Amino acid sequence: MIQVRRLGHATFETPDVERQADYYAEVIGLQVRRDGKRAILSTALGEEAVIFKPGSAARLTNIALQVAPDIDLADVGSALHAHWVKPERRSDISPSLAAAMVFTDPNGTEVELYADAKLIENRPVGGVAPLKLGHIACLGPDAKAISDFYIKALGFRVSDWIEDYFAFLRCGPDHHTLNFITGNGNFMHHFAFQLNDWGHMQKACDVLAQHKRTLIWGPGRHGVGHNVFVYHRDPDDHIIELFAEMDQMNDESLGFFEPRPWHHDRPQRPKVWERKYAAMTWGPPPTADFLRNQSRTAH
Repeated sequence: MIQVRRLGHATFETPDVERQADYYAEVIGLQVRRDGKRAILSTALGEEAVIFKPGSAARLTNIALQVAPDIDLADVGSALHAHWVKPERRSDISPSLAAAMVFTDPNGTEVELYADAKLIENRPVGGVAPLKLGHIACLGPDAKAISDFYIKALGFRVSDWIEDYFAFLRCGPDHHTLNFITGNGNFMHHFAFQLNDWGHMQKACDVLAQHKRTLIWGPGRHGVGHNVFVYHRDPDDHIIELFAEMDQMNDESLGFFEPRPWHHDRPQRPKVWERKYAAMTWGPPPTADFLRNQSRTAH
């Protein structure tokens, strides 16, 4: 079985590459490079986070996931064949990714599996300046089926479920890297950037206010994952979460998340949450603008 280790970048189609690139540079605080018609945006630390390419509608098209650097991509391809997947080796995926094994997952998203990536030169940035792309949440017809695929084929582990419709999967110590939600059609619910701490969150809220970007939920602390959060929408109407203090499972053999003062269960192990306790432990309720995405879920 392939063992994915971390989330790399997400690729989006957009009707306006320049508008999105400007927003993610000035407000989110990512470095911009041009690659033909694409905009490649990286963190201040030099890791690619988001790619925008021209398209007729705003949508997520690709997710890049890193496997261990000592794994041969040919072995990755062979392992995928065992799960009835037809991968294709591609080169020059992005300025940082020289090669990847690419396939389409059961929800129709292209997945780029790579073993090594080059860092670009890091330099100071403005805006929010997140540490990394933290997780991506996708809505599809069957959260259980797509979760089973990522668990069996790519080595993801279940961190939590909200009832039977919302899965939280991890591939490293972070509580979740991918979410899958049962709902109407295939649709990206939100994606998230990790911040340093609560002080960084306050700075981020000030940056959003300076650019007249309205918070659509938060600040608050989630129940599942226990991260503090704020949400807003970008110019393409995607929901962006900014978060910090997410639960960590630093020892898989122990099977519980590192103890935190806000945990209700001691120890905090993966479980199925009731919906009314999962959304938050404190904070304001989500706005109607945030709930536009929720209306497409199964619950």
